Amino acid sequence: MNRIILADNQAIFRAGAARVLALEDDMRIVAQCEDLARLSNAIDTWRGAILLFSSSMQLDVNAVIAHTRAAGIRTIYIAENGSEVPDELARALDGVLFRNVAGPGLLECIRRVAAGQHSFQHSNVTSILAQDSVGARVRDRLTPQEIQIVALIVQGCKNKLIATQLNTKEQVIKNYLRSIYDKTGVSDRLELALFTIHHRVLAEAAAHASDLLQQAKSA
Repeated sequence: MNRIILADNQAIFRAGAARVLALEDDMRIVAQCEDLARLSNAIDTWRGAILLFSSSMQLDVNAVIAHTRAAGIRTIYIAENGSEVPDELARALDGVLFRNVAGPGLLECIRRVAAGQHSFQHSNVTSILAQDSVGARVRDRLTPQEIQIVALIVQGCKNKLIATQLNTKEQVIKNYLRSIYDKTGVSDRLELALFTIHHRVLAEAAAHASDLLQQAKSA
């Protein structure tokens, strides 16, 4: 059994990874951590586990690696899409993934690391451009209001809060969501959030919409 510690401050990514891992007989998530305190406790508790931790947590990576080594824990680093992982850092890790990794790639990496091998997902420029093309097509099909709703979904907001944020009714948000699901080809809000994170162009559009919404609120 591969015991997994999942450390990421993006709840949507943790939920997506948990959904993939839960289907595998040889995988078990033993801890989910969104901050350093919980991560440190998990490392001390689950010695010999495999740690997946994201760059977005902005941790002292060298300190984390030293802590995990002392606990016999192998480390897999989740880098942001399009970012570069320095060679010196990569050599100190057991595996490197990018946030847009698909389920099979995630499982393969964990299993290779569990077997004592190194596993590094290389940034594929052609793949990234293809994903951006898909994201761009979806982005262009969505209205500005729909992109605002997508942004709030990614943040984990429920329909009632989204309606409050956009000064409308909850039923209106439900109607918008049906349209968004049709345009993106997803079936629920978790899949929508994961789809958005996976496609960088759409994620950037959602982040921009979120910034504009916050500016309007504070004006």
